[in-house]
Amino acid sequence: MRDIFDATILCKQCNEPMINKIVEKPGAALRTVQCPECREIIFHPGDIEKYKQFNSLKGKTYNVKLRVVGNSHAVSIPKEIVDFIQQQEKIIDDMVRLCFDDMHRISLRFGEE
Repeated sequence: MRDIFDATILCKQCNEPMINKIVEKPGAALRTVQCPECREIIFHPGDIEKYKQFNSLKGKTYNVKLRVVGNSHAVSIPKEIVDFIQQQEKIIDDMVRLCFDDMHRISLRFGEE
């Protein structure tokens, strides 16, 4: 399927072709087009929705059980987090990277670093 941002978009005010750009936000890179004359910016609607979904999950706290599995312990990752990562990455590695940050924090990394 083709994306609307693959087409030439003309500025509504200046009638000039808009330039594709990427705007970096914490946790996301948003596709935009910007008019070189009046500097108007249009964000890709799909990227805005993904960014809103990311922000709604980002600060959320989950209470999950720590379970014993053989000689190890396991923690379940809520489905909505895994679903969001799969949407962004299109695939999820079988392996994740685990890091013991400090006495009260463990972090997981999905995908390539």
